[in-house]
Amino acid sequence: QMKLLHRRQKKAHIMEVQLNGGSVADKVDFARKHFEQSIPVTDVFAMDECIDIIGVTKGHGFKGVTSRWHTKKLPRKTHKGLRKVACIGAWHPSRIQYTVPR
Repeated sequence: QMKLLHRRQKKAHIMEVQLNGGSVADKVDFARKHFEQSIPVTDVFAMDECIDIIGVTKGHGFKGVTSRWHTKKLPRKTHKGLRKVACIGAWHPSRIQYTVPR
């Protein structure tokens, strides 16, 4: 209940939990009984029990090398932009190595 915290954040943190076992009516009764109640972790999980976790990363869209790989910005008078990588490798080998931020 975010309105009880008196914080700036207005959107609540939402988490979905899957209920297994029993009929649909049993699951609905369990959910109604425990709605907005604190549930201890020991009631849900046993010791040394394996669980499956699914997560979604935040995502930042298309980024340049300066913000993506935290490279240094070039000086102010640089030709054709300053948020680039200055040297992407030596003359030979005439390939770009995988370690170069691009």
